[in-house]
Amino acid sequence: MVREYDFYVVPTPIGNIQDITLRAIEILKSVDFIACEDTRTTQKLLNHYDIKTKCISYHKYNERERVNFFLSELKNGKKIALVSDAGTPMICDPGGVIIKELINSGFSVTSLPGASAVTTFLSQIPRESEEFTFIGFISKSESQITETAEKYSASNLVFYDSPERILKTLNIIKSTRGDAQIALGRELSKLFEEIKIGKISEILSHFKNGIKGEIVCMLYQEANPNDYDILSKIKTLKYKGFKDKEISVILSSLYNLNKNQIYKQSLNINQN
Repeated sequence: MVREYDFYVVPTPIGNIQDITLRAIEILKSVDFIACEDTRTTQKLLNHYDIKTKCISYHKYNERERVNFFLSELKNGKKIALVSDAGTPMICDPGGVIIKELINSGFSVTSLPGASAVTTFLSQIPRESEEFTFIGFISKSESQITETAEKYSASNLVFYDSPERILKTLNIIKSTRGDAQIALGRELSKLFEEIKIGKISEILSHFKNGIKGEIVCMLYQEANPNDYDILSKIKTLKYKGFKDKEISVILSSLYNLNKNQIYKQSLNINQN
């Protein structure tokens, strides 16, 4: 016997239309209506699987105003499914507002296993550690990209970006982290799927004529993250106006490091 829920979070294919589970199809057919980002996009999927369920738009611009409607329908015994245009809802897609309200109101919520660009990507690239940090779409701001690259130097950093911005983003990261190792995936599960792994300079050279498709990227952690972290702290103190000798005293005292070595690193940053 299969348990029934009030509200279903249903993943949909990220590219290949066949990447959907039998249970997902069954749920989408059985609920009273489907909440979706773009009714036109979802309708193509529904038509392919002969699903006649009514679609109602639910996106980041109308999330809050839809909440009362959903609650009212659920109180009347209706069943609802939430989908995004592609992948798993609430992974860089709308859903957080309604899920919070449903749980607070005592309705039962479940999520089906299914497609996700993050797990699809990570399952086909080499990693020495299972640990990674996923930040969703990386910022458009140069200063925030720099800050993020520095902040997560000790972790594999996974992020989304648009094809229009990714090459600029990689150049900014390169100026901060040097010619670091990255993995870049585009058009996952589609006909022109491509995974490239290498130094940032190699990736930039490969896509020198431009890049198309949905992008997911991983910036590999630093080989010696502790060393990098110290360099990051030196740069921060320099930005605050501290002199090389002052920096060497501060960091050597705080982290039990060799003062002369810190001083040399600080001078090297001046020269570079």
